[in-house]
Amino acid sequence: MNDELRLLYSWVKGSRERVFAWLETLPPGVLSTEHPDFAYGSLRNIQAHIADCYLLWVGQRGLGLNRNGPWIDAESFEDVSALREQFREVNDVLETAFGRFTDLDAPITVQDGPYDPLHVTQRWLVLHPITHEFHHKGQMLALGRLLGHPYPPGPDTDLALP
Repeated sequence: MNDELRLLYSWVKGSRERVFAWLETLPPGVLSTEHPDFAYGSLRNIQAHIADCYLLWVGQRGLGLNRNGPWIDAESFEDVSALREQFREVNDVLETAFGRFTDLDAPITVQDGPYDPLHVTQRWLVLHPITHEFHHKGQMLALGRLLGHPYPPGPDTDLALP
């Protein structure tokens, strides 16, 4: 595996940790407060969806790992520590991929549910859920503002600094 992807993912984990630290400051109940105008509805549910994306694309489709069920049950996460625990599994799956993905740009075919097969690469399988995570992180920050708990000012929220 190209160590550059491992390094990039370490920055992603740093950014995720800053979001988790923010979520820990929220009053009880805000993490799971539903808002009908947001996909997945709550901050907790969005984080669960992000974890699902990594486990589906990298774990199941890229590494052929079996999953216990089709989706993570977001309601099972009572607090941020439970979300962090789920992301430890995500991190383990990515670390496995970093060890097994050896031909990053060779074309591979994966099945995307009932849709036509997709022709991708191992590099794409890693980068897709990363970009997906940042898309949803933007939604989380907007939802936090709507719920009256904006992300605190400070460093850029895109990537942790190297």
